[in-house]
Amino acid sequence: MSKRDWGIDDPTETYWYNTRTGKVEEGKQSLSIDRIGPFSTREEAQRGPEIVAERARKIREEDELNE
Repeated sequence: MSKRDWGIDDPTETYWYNTRTGKVEEGKQSLSIDRIGPFSTREEAQRGPEIVAERARKIREEDELNE
C-alpha cells in the first residue's frame, strides 16, 4: 500500500516499475529486486524498461568512444 492509500499526502512520493508484475507502484511496495525507479510520474514509471534500455545504450556508446 502507498501512503496515499492511507490518506497521507506526501509530495515526495515516487513511482516505481515492478519488473515482475509489469505494473507501476506508488511508493516502495515490492522488493527492491523486483522494481526500478524511482520516477517522478506514473507515466514515466510506465516507460521504466524503455528508459533503462535507453540509458544502457548511451553508456555502451560512450564506452565504445572511449576505447
